[in-house]
Amino acid sequence: MDPTEEHVTTEDGVRLFVQKLGNGPQAVLIPNRVYLFDAFQAFADRHTLVFFDPRNRGRSDHISDRSKLERGIHHDVDDLETIRRHFGFNRVNLIGHSYMGLIVVLYAMKYPDRIGRVVEIGSMAPDFATQYPAHLTNADGTLGAVMARLGELNKERATLDPREFCRRFWSILREIYVADPADADKVGWEPCDLPNEMNFMAQWNEHVLPSIQQLKLTAAELAKAKAPVLVIHGRKDRSASYGGGRDWASRLPDARLVTVDNAAHVPWVEDPDKVFGAVDTFFGGAWPETAEKVEP
Repeated sequence: MDPTEEHVTTEDGVRLFVQKLGNGPQAVLIPNRVYLFDAFQAFADRHTLVFFDPRNRGRSDHISDRSKLERGIHHDVDDLETIRRHFGFNRVNLIGHSYMGLIVVLYAMKYPDRIGRVVEIGSMAPDFATQYPAHLTNADGTLGAVMARLGELNKERATLDPREFCRRFWSILREIYVADPADADKVGWEPCDLPNEMNFMAQWNEHVLPSIQQLKLTAAELAKAKAPVLVIHGRKDRSASYGGGRDWASRLPDARLVTVDNAAHVPWVEDPDKVFGAVDTFFGGAWPETAEKVEP
């Protein structure tokens, strides 16, 4: 089954690149197509999957107009709604990984009547400023070593071809995304043929991260996300603290947590049966047996 491809234009004129796959009764929107398409396309045999590149990412339009980026993640929330309206879906399910896990919950808060079910995987915490104790983070030796190697690589940046720098950058960074660095090549991410992805850190630092840091989600605001939310988090996640996953599961009104013990930021690489099985059961209308309620 081959996906259909098109661009969907936002209200402010940005074209988002979209791949649509499957024709099942439930629509599932999945941002960050570049990184998630290969892993999650298997769900197309039961669902209609819509993968897309966020603005200024992947194969979506390159943006030089600051006004179309300055709202950071709030642009991404609105773009999810643009995608939903474009395809005429009455209600959608969402899968969000990493900081997109935060965005899919913000969408559920803003558009509660348009949401069926939400999956957060390795999501950033509800409050960026929260400092978690050691047993809820994984700031281990691997993380320190990778950061040191990236620092050394950055010193060579001016002498390297941009694509070569990108390839070397990803060959190092992948190690923190898995619990066992020996599994790093299973991640497979290396978007060095996409200029938007090679230049994303500027957008992250100038617009996306500040918009996340400014969020102050109150209990009343979180209560607006009435949809069931399945939180999946690797216990050894170095990029988004496991404590953040526990916070989402305890603070949202209808959420449960699946803990993937021997996995980090990309838990489906190290335990695909647990992760994909949980998502399949959840979209089928039930909580996975491995999902736990988390007390505040």
